[in-house]
Amino acid sequence: MEVLVFLVPLALTLGALGLAGFLWSLKNGQYDDLEGAGWRAIADDEPAVEQPVYRRQEADAGRPPR
Repeated sequence: MEVLVFLVPLALTLGALGLAGFLWSLKNGQYDDLEGAGWRAIADDEPAVEQPVYRRQEADAGRPPR
């Protein structure tokens, strides 16, 4: 029973933090465009990020000719 003295306030505090986080997300518009956000997550209309291309002359500058 002594453990409940600590667990009940802890549970109430964590519940209040969860509720505050949910209300914050509502206030900031996190749920405005649920269907569009889902399609943007799986859509492949953005170009792939290009990896940097190193110039062959700079890469081979220190090597002796073959």
